[in-house]
Amino acid sequence: MPPTLASLVHHSALKLTVRAGEDRLDAPVRWAHASELADPVPYMEGGELLLITALKLDAEDREAMRRYVKRLAGAGVVGLGFAVGVHYDDIPEALVEAAREEGLPLLEVPRRTPFLAISKAVSAAIAADQYRAVTAGFAAQRELTRHALTDGPEGLLAALASQVDGWAALYDASGSVVAAAPDWAGRRAARLTTEVTRLRERPAPASSVVAGPENEDRVELHSLGTGRRPRAALAVGTASAPGTAERYAVHSAVALLTLTTERSRSLHAAEQRIGAAVLRMLLAGEPDHARAVAGDLYGGLLDAPFRIIVAQGAADGDALGALAESAESAAARSGEAVLVVPQGERLVVLAADGGTVVSACCDHAAAREAARRTDDEELVVGLSAPAGPIAASAAYKQAEQALSVARRRGRVLVEHEQMAAGSVLPLLADDAVKAFADGLLRALRDHDATGRGDLVASLRAWLSRHGQWDAAAADLGVHRHTLRYRMRRVEEILGRSLDDPDVRMELWLALKATAAETG
Repeated sequence: MPPTLASLVHHSALKLTVRAGEDRLDAPVRWAHASELADPVPYMEGGELLLITALKLDAEDREAMRRYVKRLAGAGVVGLGFAVGVHYDDIPEALVEAAREEGLPLLEVPRRTPFLAISKAVSAAIAADQYRAVTAGFAAQRELTRHALTDGPEGLLAALASQVDGWAALYDASGSVVAAAPDWAGRRAARLTTEVTRLRERPAPASSVVAGPENEDRVELHSLGTGRRPRAALAVGTASAPGTAERYAVHSAVALLTLTTERSRSLHAAEQRIGAAVLRMLLAGEPDHARAVAGDLYGGLLDAPFRIIVAQGAADGDALGALAESAESAAARSGEAVLVVPQGERLVVLAADGGTVVSACCDHAAAREAARRTDDEELVVGLSAPAGPIAASAAYKQAEQALSVARRRGRVLVEHEQMAAGSVLPLLADDAVKAFADGLLRALRDHDATGRGDLVASLRAWLSRHGQWDAAAADLGVHRHTLRYRMRRVEEILGRSLDDPDVRMELWLALKATAAETG
């Protein structure tokens, strides 16, 4: 502990006597400073024991002493030492009364005790306290290192919580709590995910201090990792600001967890290279070789139905990285195997059908969909139908097709099942389809523009009635012979037979495409 007024009073060589403020002697002393200025406040930082002889003070003026003492207390001075036998044989009663009224400790310094002796005693106590703190810090560092090597991050967190007399928690790349100590700290740490997410948006290393949930404690947050996107975060909750020894412990924990994170990053990169090889073999139709290469790393994933996710985004952006982190964090929490393969501006994820990884990726895409701006096309995702190793290539094509549809529709995510279960009409919005429709129907529209008939409307009515003359004529309000004449004119102008089902299909889709464009 740093020196206090009480420790100075009990110092046998100083012979100090307490004249006022007896109940505030536990105040720590940052320094001892002698000043005979009438107003030394501009030169105070707070926490000082001010030593005076009252050379330039009218110490017997009660009103002047009240103002003087009030100024000192307001500046954070923790005590006033008055040397007797220099200018005053005793401490003037006016100063004693002012100190009592303000609650400022007033110490009588005997003539035989020089101010220098008090300054040396304070300096020696501060140095001893700092030495103890540094020694304790190194001991804490050794203890944390031992736990990190033998018990992993969980053991390190438990040791850190004990060192700081508080709690500690480790967060993964998505901001979810991975481990916490003591056990009760898990729920408290989970309520800080918003602050952790905000911290992770800053380049590493980064740190911040926040109030704990319901102001229960003071929490320090530290990002972990050396890359552009922090891989993890550490939270340390304490009742008050950590001292020097506790600070050493926190910094040691940050360093050790960062080393663990970077080692995990190297292992993760190696896993991704294996995953890329496994994916290439699956897409090449070699599931047996893929299983052999995957071994225990991805083997379980290849024995059950899986889905393939293909995502596209800017190679230098954070969208693909954030999606990968969501998938990997969900896999870590659930114990599922997941294969994540970056491919430049693309990311491929292979995950178990019905598992938490697929759900996490869909939730991530939904959140981006809800938060995206109209001009934000940073992330587009396609999801395949369930498949097995033999059909991996087909599943990959399904995911690519879904991604292409998502891009055309301005969506973040499209699932292959949605394409199969939905209508084909939204696909007609493609520019190439609309250009084909305009070209196919242009001659009929030009004919109608001359006022010589209504061939386009007649064609639409006839096709919608599946070639039933009476029903189509009734819809148009014309005689069926008139409708027959118009359909012959359509065939003449287009040079195509309406008896051909392919021609009827193309004309119907062209009419739908142009109707969607105008309507």
